[in-house]
Amino acid sequence: MNRTKTFFLMVVLTVIFVFLGGLIGGTAGAQFAFLIALVMNFVSYWFCDKIVLRMYGAQQVGEAEAPQLYRIVAALSQKAAVPMPRIYMIESDSPNAFATGRDPAHGVVAVTTGIMRILTLQELEGVLAHEMSHIKHRDILIQSVAATLAGAITMIANMARFTAFFSGGSSSDNEGSSNIFSVIIFSIIATFAAMLIQLAISRSREYLADDGGAALTGNPLFLAGALRKLNMGVARNPMNNANPSTAPLFIVNPFTAKGVLSLFSTHPPIEERIKRLEAMAYRR
Repeated sequence: MNRTKTFFLMVVLTVIFVFLGGLIGGTAGAQFAFLIALVMNFVSYWFCDKIVLRMYGAQQVGEAEAPQLYRIVAALSQKAAVPMPRIYMIESDSPNAFATGRDPAHGVVAVTTGIMRILTLQELEGVLAHEMSHIKHRDILIQSVAATLAGAITMIANMARFTAFFSGGSSSDNEGSSNIFSVIIFSIIATFAAMLIQLAISRSREYLADDGGAALTGNPLFLAGALRKLNMGVARNPMNNANPSTAPLFIVNPFTAKGVLSLFSTHPPIEERIKRLEAMAYRR
């Protein structure tokens, strides 16, 4: 179901992109904006692991530096039938983890020192299995494509507003004003819709990774217990230095979002994720 939802949302992004391209008078402007967005996201895609790891000052560790962590990752990679990912450690009291890399052959798993302090080995296995599922199912690729299209939509929406201001009065004043107003309203709606679709895709992938991680460990309660601790840990020690653009990578939102802001979180509600995992355990 989540895979179908992700595909549907990607189609909607493409439709918005094409419609905005026609709105500003043909495909030339749309193609130019899309090309710029594609280049930016191409760079992000090919070097995403290096960019985010450097952003957080992550240090690569091996079996000598983190023997338990290494053994868990090695065992999970064998179960998932993916190459052994590189392992990185981030010095931060905020408990979290993420996976990156453009494909399974270039997979990376990163954990904070905070998560190593508060989780049991079983809970840590649940978290790492979640991240291994991201790597196995090439979620970075999906996120990169979504970011490319959403970025193009935002750029074209800006171009549409700019064009409307300078060409809206070419016929009658009333008609020109109406055109300007219509273009501005739709371009704002399109930009907002692209953002919401990106959030929905990110949330869908988190549910899929939860399911995949639970299957790898054979016990959904490992991850459920970890998520409960991580939720409380991030509330006490949010990762205030985190870049918002990297938030979808983490297993739990590194920021504390409450009230209306939680509607725009890149992650599904922790309570719902725990509830789904516990239901999976009780069905076994």
